[in-house]
Formats: sequence, structure tokens, C-alpha cells
Amino acid sequence: MDKEPDRNYMKRALDLARRGGGFVNPNPQVGAVIVRDGEIIGEGYHEKFGGPHAEVNAIEDARDRGRGATLYVTLEPCAHSGKTPPCTEKIIESGLQEVHVATEDPNPRVAGKGIKRLREEGIEVSLGLMEEKARKINEIYFHYVKTERPFVLLKLAMTLDGKIATRTGDARWISSETSRALVHELRARYSAVGVGVNTVRADDPRLNVRDAEGPDGARFVFDSRGRTPANSRVLTLSSSTPTVLVTGQGVPENRLEKFELEGVKVWRLPVNQKGLDLDSLLKRMGDRGYDSLLIEGGGEIAWSFLDENLVDKIRFFYSPKIVGGREAVPSVGGEGRARVRDGMEIEELTVERVGEDLSLVGYPV
Repeated sequence: MDKEPDRNYMKRALDLARRGGGFVNPNPQVGAVIVRDGEIIGEGYHEKFGGPHAEVNAIEDARDRGRGATLYVTLEPCAHSGKTPPCTEKIIESGLQEVHVATEDPNPRVAGKGIKRLREEGIEVSLGLMEEKARKINEIYFHYVKTERPFVLLKLAMTLDGKIATRTGDARWISSETSRALVHELRARYSAVGVGVNTVRADDPRLNVRDAEGPDGARFVFDSRGRTPANSRVLTLSSSTPTVLVTGQGVPENRLEKFELEGVKVWRLPVNQKGLDLDSLLKRMGDRGYDSLLIEGGGEIAWSFLDENLVDKIRFFYSPKIVGGREAVPSVGGEGRARVRDGMEIEELTVERVGEDLSLVGYPV
């Protein structure tokens, strides 16, 4: 049975790990805490991609006090050289005598090798302390390592009656200021943010991070026919990350030249009866190093991803408003299911209050 002090130290390590969200992709978020005689003497987290790992930062923070102490780390230490030296060797050199690991690293280059290396040196290693929470923090990383495709989160903001815009197209603002700030935090954690062309034409979004700390993700516009206005803010935005127009292979070259002149990257994909080949899209994104995709609507692109079972997680914001209207825009469009029993099920549902709104989070089965 886990001891309460051990859980508290690992909880602190998990809190530290969360600070790396958006800065370390496609690496995992990792936190580490070093304890001696019931006192935290060092702590650290993986702060940025290519930078020192959490264990190294914690050991440096502890200075020369680590010998004989205990390390709590949220992910198995690496035992190979990459952009940084192996963390296992730093742990061994520091003289730490005990290590609590929340969960194994699924990366084949690690996958138990780090734990094995520490045990070979006589260090006591325990595995599984707060494992479920550690895996949840790194759900993007675990998915990407396993599938080599981005983890897809569908975010929608709607009224209580499921509308994302009124019959006149008005949608500002359905969600509260608090909810919108949270969306900016989500954008900062995901390596890519995507919307359909209808959302661009109706709302002219920028899709960058403004009300949160963190980097901009790449901006993807899904537009099978090349209908995106050339002066759209998402295309002309000055950012260190690219805007990508995802369009059909049959779109005439002269229709796409205006986008490329603005510095927009154009990805041409096959088109099937349902529209863009989204499976090919996710494969290409994975090959290019995009580990995560936040879809912000609208209803048609939401259904396209849902219908092909390509959504890994949903986050729906419900505003305490009812607008009605048979011509109002539904949160999820498309053809839809013919029978209720064929509707997709959502598991692990959680609900929380966000400002004036309700936020529902779940995972499609």
C-alpha cells in the first residue's frame, strides 16, 4: 500500500510535470522531487524540448545533498543518449539510493531499460505510484508513441440547446471569458490547432495563444476546395509557427498560389465521398512530428472526425443560454446517425464549472 508521504511527494512531482505542457512536445511532461529525511531538497521538471530532463534538474537543484536520498519521478528515467545524456547515469553518479517511478516509458528506446539499469547498480526502484494520474498527464505522449499519429481533442463551445451560432450566424460570445481563457491554455499545450473553412469564413479566427503562457501551435485550415479568403487572419498572422492549408488534390494550382505567396504551407490530400482523407492527414501530421491536434470546429469538421472515429478526447463547453431556431447552427453537423443505438458512446465523463459555463470532458469509445 502506498504511504501518504510518498503520494504527497509524487503529487508534487506531477504538479511540476504539468508546467512543461506545450513547451516539450513531442517529449513527455516529467517532474521530479528529491527527498531526504522528510524534506524536499531538490525538484525540477522538463522545461523545454531539447533541454535537461526533470531528474537532472532536480539533482542539480539538490546540489551535493542527493547521496542516500530518494527520488520521486513521474516517468521512467531514460537510459539512452539523445539530445541529452542518459538520466540513469546522472542518478547513479548522484548517489541516490531509492527511486519511485510513477509509470514506465512506452518509448521502445526506454521501455523498462531505465529501471533495469538502476537496479543493476543496487538502487531500489518501485513502480506504479500514482500511475493512472501520471499516464493521464502524458496521454498525448503515450498515444503518439504508440500510434505515431497526433492525439486529437475536439473542443466545441455551445448553448444549452447545442447551438454554436444563431440562425443569423452570430456566435460572439457563446462561452464565458473564463472558458475562452482556458481554450488559450489548451492551444498552448497542443502542437497544432485546426478548424474547418466554414469557421474561418464565419468567424475569421487567429487560432494563436493570447490569454495564456505558451507557444503558438501550428494552425491548420481544413478546406477541400480552396475556398479560404486570402486575407483571413489565420493566414496572415505573424507567428513563429506555420499556417497549413489542407486542401484536395484536385484544386487548381492557380487557386492556391495566393496562399503560398502569403507563406502558407499547402498540403494536398486525397478526397473521398466524405471529403478530405483525414486518415492520410493524421498520418502525415505524425510523420512531420505533430503529436497533438486541437480541433475547434465547426460542426461539419467535428462530424467528419467523429464519424471516422478519429477523435481521442472531447471537451465541450456549455453556456447557460438557449437560442433555439431550426436554422441555428448545430454543434455537430454532417449526416449523423440514423439510429440512436448507433450513436458513439463517451466514457470517463467529467463535468466542471468554468466561470458561468459547464465543461464536459470525455473519451469516445
